[in-house]
Amino acid sequence: MAVDALSQVFAALADPTRRDMVARLSSGDATASQLAEPYRMTLQAVYKHLRVLEDAGLVTRPHGPQPRPVRLEAQAFDLMDTWIERHRRRVEQRYRRLDAVLAEIEEDDDGQDHRGGHRSRPEAADHPADP
Repeated sequence: MAVDALSQVFAALADPTRRDMVARLSSGDATASQLAEPYRMTLQAVYKHLRVLEDAGLVTRPHGPQPRPVRLEAQAFDLMDTWIERHRRRVEQRYRRLDAVLAEIEEDDDGQDHRGGHRSRPEAADHPADP
């Protein structure tokens, strides 16, 4: 069920107008008319956007007469945050492993004879040097 709710949240936020409405609501509650002000769309279109946000659990509007304030719901962000953080930790673990491998390679490179590009080999004591 959490995946379905998460899918709804991400789908709702896929639209730039709805993301902007959410950003505006992060400053405080607003009515549908107030949310509609900066857009060139009908109030009916704004209500359709609000319905998608409501269905995703991102906003709520109390029942009652108009104008009703639209309120941003933090729980939906908690759901996204949990999902994002789980994947962020996995990616960071991958990068830490990569960093460890690169550090190991760098340590190995420190043992190379950089003049010839090959590791320096100690001369064997029982082989005389060429005259």
